[in-house]
Order: sequence, then structure tokens, then C-alpha cells
Amino acid sequence: MSIQLITFDLDDTFWHAAPTIDQAEQVLRDWLSLNAPQLGLFSLERLAAYRQHVLACDPELRHRVSTLRRQVLLHALAEAGYSGREAEQTAEQAFQVFLEARHAVQVFPEVRPLLDSLRDGYRLGVLTNGNADVQRLGLGHYFQFALSAEALGVGKPDARPFREALQRAGVQPEQAVHVGDHPVDDINGAQQAGIRAIWFNPSAKPWSTAEHGNRPDAEIRSLAEVSDWVAAWTGRG
Repeated sequence: MSIQLITFDLDDTFWHAAPTIDQAEQVLRDWLSLNAPQLGLFSLERLAAYRQHVLACDPELRHRVSTLRRQVLLHALAEAGYSGREAEQTAEQAFQVFLEARHAVQVFPEVRPLLDSLRDGYRLGVLTNGNADVQRLGLGHYFQFALSAEALGVGKPDARPFREALQRAGVQPEQAVHVGDHPVDDINGAQQAGIRAIWFNPSAKPWSTAEHGNRPDAEIRSLAEVSDWVAAWTGRG
């Protein structure tokens, strides 16, 4: 069967995630220092400790990064002595500050040309474990759907997000391709759902079969290579 659906990961596939998240964390801490002074110095170490505590109480939040961050902020504020209503309001304001900074990404230059070249010939979708919003980033018009672990309650590499994507597009696994950078979340996850997987590996990291299992169906250094692989599998090459 020819390829009809192409799904994409976001963080570290369409942009570098770490510098954006690091900057958003700093913006959040600066905001809290001004607007929630009772917290004192809100360090990364304290943030990690609160996160571990919240996850220990509710492990399912690992798939819901926005809810998790809200809960971490709420817990920290309550512990610092803020009242229930004030803690809730401040936590939500702080989260929105973080979310705004989290969307200050530098999209790789080949992303939009690639999506422009694919949008008329294939159905396009997003599968992300993060909380970036393609609508907010001005990329939403390229995609038929965007599925997040937050909304689904389960994330990659579980096969369920991939199966949901197939259902949304109305295609069979052999008609789909997933593109992502993570050997487990993206490659293993797609393959266990019966979907071809393209590993975006710009830094030429070695593949460890012992650690990651079956090799990807294709490996690329540039997103521009996606078109060639999909065309070949579709018989358009």
C-alpha cells in the first residue's frame, strides 16, 4: 500500500528543545521571584524535588506535563505559605508565563519547506509527549490533527497514540510513517504499532540494537530527506 499518513514528533525534531526549556525555566524563576517572594530562591533542584514528590503521589502525571507543572507550582506555593485560592491563581499565572516562554522556539529552517512539499500529497499529523502547540507556533494549518500525551493520558512509546493517529486519519499501519528523534519513544513506539519509522539523527549518533531494539526503517540527517523516503515507499520516487 502507498503511504498516506506522515506523523511527526516536535521537540528535537522540529527544533532544539533543551535551550528553549532552559530559558523558559529561567523566565519562570524570575517571574516567581517577583510575584511569589515567599518561595525564596526557586532553584532547579527544588523544582526537581517537588516534581518527584508530585509524581510519587500521582505517577500518571508523567504523561501530562502541563498538569504536572501546574501541580508542582501549586505544591511549592502552598508549602511556602500561600493560601489555597492565592496559590491556585499564582500557580496558573506562573504556568502561563512558562508556557509562553516554552513556545519561543527556533524552528529548523527545513521544517516549513518540508511541510509545504508534503501537505498536498499526504495527511500530516503530530504526536508529541510535550506541551508545544502547533497552532500557537503558526504551524497548525499543516496538520490534520495534533495528538499530545497530555490529552490522551498516555505517551509514546506506548502504541496507543500511534493507533489513535491511524484512526484519526482512517489509514492502515502500512500506509503510515512516523518521523522523530527518539530511538525509543518515536522509533520503537511506531514500529510496535506496525508503522514505518524514520529516525531523525542529525548528529549521527550510533544505533544500539542492544539498547533500542530493531533498527529504524530509515535514518536521516536532515528533515529534507523525509520526502525522498516517503516517495520511494509510495512508489513516487
